[in-house]
Amino acid sequence: MNKRINSRMGVDYMVKVSVLSVLAFLIMLIELPLPFTPEFLKIDLSDLPSLVASFAMGPVAGILVQLLKNILKIALRGTNTLFVGELANFLVGSIYVVVASLIYRRKRTKGSAVKGLVLATLLMSVFASAANYFVLLPFYAKVYGVPLEAYVDMAKSVNAYVVDLRSFIVFGIFPFNFVKGVLIAIVGYPVYTRLRMAIER
Repeated sequence: MNKRINSRMGVDYMVKVSVLSVLAFLIMLIELPLPFTPEFLKIDLSDLPSLVASFAMGPVAGILVQLLKNILKIALRGTNTLFVGELANFLVGSIYVVVASLIYRRKRTKGSAVKGLVLATLLMSVFASAANYFVLLPFYAKVYGVPLEAYVDMAKSVNAYVVDLRSFIVFGIFPFNFVKGVLIAIVGYPVYTRLRMAIER
């Protein structure tokens, strides 16, 4: 009897993770530019289903949604970054949902959720900034044979505060991810509260 219950719970868990992963992939297709970032940086809210999963079922569920979302993206749309962009998306998104859910699940209150989302947004923004400065932008420049300064110039054209790579990170990459984190938090927590009973049942 216990084996049957555990098996059913396992199936229910994977079904929920799979559904949320597909939703995340579909949301990933909707990208919007921000006025202070160049054309190649577009924002999406595909971390939202992962946040809901991590709040409702724990951080592992959130990580699985991030992983499956990027696998679906590679399988159905391919990659033009030699999988580095997808890996970065997975890591950045996972940091966000894990930090937020670990804090929230200690004390499942709105205040705890807010604290978790604020810290998650800050850590995600810092990690993404460091990753772009040390790894991603240099990697893209090498792979595409484009000088690193070309990416800076694209940022300069839409952001007067950008003068070099470092200022691009500070006034472009960091606020880009910060805005993304805030938007996901603003939308994600209310969505979670409405779906909580259905997902956790």
